[in-house]
Amino acid sequence: MQKELEQYFDRLWPITRSLTGDGNRESLQILSELVGLKIHEIPSGTTCFDWTVPPEWNVREAWIKSPTGEKIIDFKHNNLHLLGYSIPVRETMSLEDLKKHLYSLPDQPDWIPYRTSYYKERWGFCLTHRQLESLQPGEYEVCIDSTLDTAGSMTLADAIIPGETTDEIFFSTYICHPSMANNELSGPLVQAFLYRAIKALGQTRYTYRFLFAPETIGPIYYLSQQGEHLKKHLKAGYVLNCIGDAGQFTYKRSRQSNSLADRAAETVLHQTEIGCRAEDFFPLGSDERQYCSPGFDLPVGSVMRTRYFIYPEYHTSADNKDFISFEAMETAVARLVDIVRLIEANAYYVNQMPHCEPQLGKRGLYPNLGSDTSTRLRVAAMMWTLNLADGKHDLIDIVRRSGQPSGEILESVKVLLEHGLLKEL
Repeated sequence: MQKELEQYFDRLWPITRSLTGDGNRESLQILSELVGLKIHEIPSGTTCFDWTVPPEWNVREAWIKSPTGEKIIDFKHNNLHLLGYSIPVRETMSLEDLKKHLYSLPDQPDWIPYRTSYYKERWGFCLTHRQLESLQPGEYEVCIDSTLDTAGSMTLADAIIPGETTDEIFFSTYICHPSMANNELSGPLVQAFLYRAIKALGQTRYTYRFLFAPETIGPIYYLSQQGEHLKKHLKAGYVLNCIGDAGQFTYKRSRQSNSLADRAAETVLHQTEIGCRAEDFFPLGSDERQYCSPGFDLPVGSVMRTRYFIYPEYHTSADNKDFISFEAMETAVARLVDIVRLIEANAYYVNQMPHCEPQLGKRGLYPNLGSDTSTRLRVAAMMWTLNLADGKHDLIDIVRRSGQPSGEILESVKVLLEHGLLKEL
């Protein structure tokens, strides 16, 4: 998987993505090789709650030439150089006037910042602070060949894997950042490979829904169309972003704080990932703030590694291929599949022989030698499962209270059901 992840990363990396534009379409076409995407075009000007889909933005070229005629900043060399949603410009101006449109990071002088101006018309360029300080007085030629088309559209895509029921598990990620590795491509890549892994599981109890959309405005539009459906059918959901670096996992709880999504994710991550952390919901960050807005209050948490805002490379040119790990992404897919398996198996069970322990030995479920340690974990898992299978504790409760590995509990449930010692409510 790691090699495939890297191949797709390399194809997606140079593409200019934003809230709208041809780069988003191209990115979704590439991802559709992995995911059965249904692509939607939402006309610019479409209203959704308090928001409006912006004009479609595309860029042909953007550069600055020095007084000597040298092209010192070029969008084609790094698409972070251009302020996102810059209006078209073709002017010659003094360094003093040009500096009003330049953005840098004095505290991180070798990195290019990522900046946007989606909803206010302006233009600008981003550059390293060292480069900014090296600029000499004189006349600079500026070119931004961009279009803002009010007759354009916003592109997003979803995919559905039907299950035995109409109850849904939801995964959401964004496709609106230009060349950034962790805070962009890790989310769509992990989600695409997760889609493939869930498809490979075969028939599932739940229906699985996947959304690839520009951050904020994409989910806001999607909720304006699917929000009432999700309120009725969504049982658990996760936003995937910043999930490709080598840091430990971070889980941000849903607004509900103890939903199925929260309990399943925290149970799996705490059992499998040393040093993982869980945080309560807060209404800043990524698209979880839309799904968890009070009018919807959906059970949607966020699975990350090092959370946005925390790592210094965030929203800079240093968030590049060197910063991420394809092994970390592969592990993320595996952990998310573990969460899915736990959710799929989660149910309330009732011990069919609740008066004292059933005799496991005569059913071939107990070791013949009292000191046989090879089956100790399995026996412990069965004992815990039988003891807590009283119709009041679901499977996640059993895993969490027992402290047994979720895989052992899942296997014990399977065995006990086969031997008639357990019944699902």
